[in-house]
Amino acid sequence: MATAKKEVSFEWEPKNGWESLTKREEKKLEKYCSEYMEFLSKAKTERLAYDESVKLASQYGYVPIGDKKKLKAGDKVYVGSGGKTIMLVRIGNRPLSDGLRIIGGHTDAPRLDSKPIPIYEEGGVVLLDTNYYGGIRKYHWVSSTLAIHGVVVKQDGSKIAISIGEDLSDPIFTITDLLPHLAKKQSKEPLESAIKGEGLNVLLGSRPVAGKDGDKKKSIKKNILNILNDKYGITEEDFVSAELEVVPAGPARELGLDRSMIAGYGHDDRVCAYAGLRAALDIEEIPEYTSVVLMCDKEEIGSEGSTGMNSYFFENTIAEIMSLENSKCSNLDVRRCLSRSKMLSADVCCLHDPNYPEVSSPNGNMARINHGCVVVKYTGARGKSGASDASAEFVGEIRRIFNEADVCWQVGLLGKVDEGGGGTIAKFMARYGMDVIDCGVGLFGMHSTVEVAGKLDIYMTYKGYKAFFESK
Repeated sequence: MATAKKEVSFEWEPKNGWESLTKREEKKLEKYCSEYMEFLSKAKTERLAYDESVKLASQYGYVPIGDKKKLKAGDKVYVGSGGKTIMLVRIGNRPLSDGLRIIGGHTDAPRLDSKPIPIYEEGGVVLLDTNYYGGIRKYHWVSSTLAIHGVVVKQDGSKIAISIGEDLSDPIFTITDLLPHLAKKQSKEPLESAIKGEGLNVLLGSRPVAGKDGDKKKSIKKNILNILNDKYGITEEDFVSAELEVVPAGPARELGLDRSMIAGYGHDDRVCAYAGLRAALDIEEIPEYTSVVLMCDKEEIGSEGSTGMNSYFFENTIAEIMSLENSKCSNLDVRRCLSRSKMLSADVCCLHDPNYPEVSSPNGNMARINHGCVVVKYTGARGKSGASDASAEFVGEIRRIFNEADVCWQVGLLGKVDEGGGGTIAKFMARYGMDVIDCGVGLFGMHSTVEVAGKLDIYMTYKGYKAFFESK
């Protein structure tokens, strides 16, 4: 009797990753996500992310590059830039000239920055004058609970760390909005212009300085400056050399009755940067290729400046690393290393949101929550402007690595063609001739004060990054 042929399906449709997750792996997922939430709650700024990353990497044996006079397979070093960008390197078995395996994300996030002369008094209150950083939606920031983090550098070079609004014993801050009774004109304006950039002034206080009756210098601003001087030893002039960032207050939290998601500020892009860091730290054996983790600054404003990826920081550091491996290293050797390298540009992507289906790319090209790590062949806007556009060969290689490691993954785009778009650090790395592709976690509410990511997607991104580092 003839055996019936088994029907083979040639179709491919990504599945909800929870459906095939084992109990053992679910425990790993919950542990990883718990540790990530702790990191996200502490790393509210790129400076704090840098500090937390150095602390964690040091526990795994990474040391400053200045501690090494020679590098060999297995060595672990890191290099910093401005206390904001960090590059961690673990030397592999192959020579550096064979290329690197790089995972690069960013730790800056949309926020409000204080202006050089920020504190002023008006209308019976004291306010902090700010300028927004990155692509925010201004109406998110009014009537929100806010905290202030940063540094004040005094004239003598001493640095004062500021952190107010996270501890339950701290005061918090906010930006006032119009009451609906008086917002008739404002309500008719487009969302983009209803809240003005110059109106994002943070409420700091309202109590006058204690003094004698009739004292003309009894001002509210003076009281605020007195409080700051008593606690931090700073004066108003010190704010000229300060970097104060206003961010949403409070820790990251589990979201949903099933606790399947994480809500927090700064998922974009600390969720991917942290995954790259942890992937590198969790590699047990010496990797075949030297592994590099980049956690960089300034991506949200175009990667400019000395701590952004449009600087020579990465290139200079690779030259330094190669000279410690081989003192006779030439500029040509550095160029060959860069062109033979491969990179995952670790950045987030948007998810299909059922509240706004009209902006989603059709026909299965939109990432969905719980369907795993999102592979994005190209970003950019309109005619792929500003994209590096990964090659078919490299996409095929990433498919193989992920499938062999049992990584749940999917493809995604930044919405409909001509609807919007965006960019990552991919194009700044692709200029060296290396293979680069964007790959990371899908988000709801990207660039909002409360972004949402699925635990399954967070864990699978980490798992995919680790498989990439361990690939031959």
